[in-house]
Amino acid sequence: MTITIFDAALYAGALLILFLTPGPVWVALTARALAGGFNAAWPLALGVVVGDVIWPLLAILGVTWVVSVFAGFMMVLRWVATIVFIVMGYLLIRNADKSIANDSRLTRPGMWAGFLAGVAVIMGNPKAILFYMGVLPGFFDLTALTWPDIAVICFLSMVVPLVGNLMLAVFLDRARRLLTSPTALRRTNIVAGVLLIMVGLVIPFT
Repeated sequence: MTITIFDAALYAGALLILFLTPGPVWVALTARALAGGFNAAWPLALGVVVGDVIWPLLAILGVTWVVSVFAGFMMVLRWVATIVFIVMGYLLIRNADKSIANDSRLTRPGMWAGFLAGVAVIMGNPKAILFYMGVLPGFFDLTALTWPDIAVICFLSMVVPLVGNLMLAVFLDRARRLLTSPTALRRTNIVAGVLLIMVGLVIPFT
């Protein structure tokens, strides 16, 4: 195995930062947690795991070739992510009085529905796409990785966000009554919207 403990720890730290950045997964997880508590949210967290394994695998097994051939590809993805985050933030602020749980696509009951929502939200998450396609090659020499190295990278990519998402789901489950009050709901949506817009504005310069 070519990856050192320091390399793995540094990558895990980057994954933690990725998790702490508000994004579509947070929105989806919050929607299900507010609608049905922890029991509705944990299947979504498991669905997110699918994408968290697929994206690094794609980066390792060949997506970096696309980036090397098409020099402007990453810039296009950055601007797409910027637009998505700003629009999401604007919509949250505009609909600050509406409960996120009203989105039936995210809050449809059932474990399977939650799992599929998790898969969909991570596979279409521009933040994850940018990270795994653009940043992962900066942590490791993808051409020198062995299968044990790939297993470690995929394991970290899966475990760090999963633990974070489950902890967030527990917190949201405990805070459901507070977050569903009209005043708290409006404040939460406005703050979340501002954060999403800020993230969108920062992306082009990172």
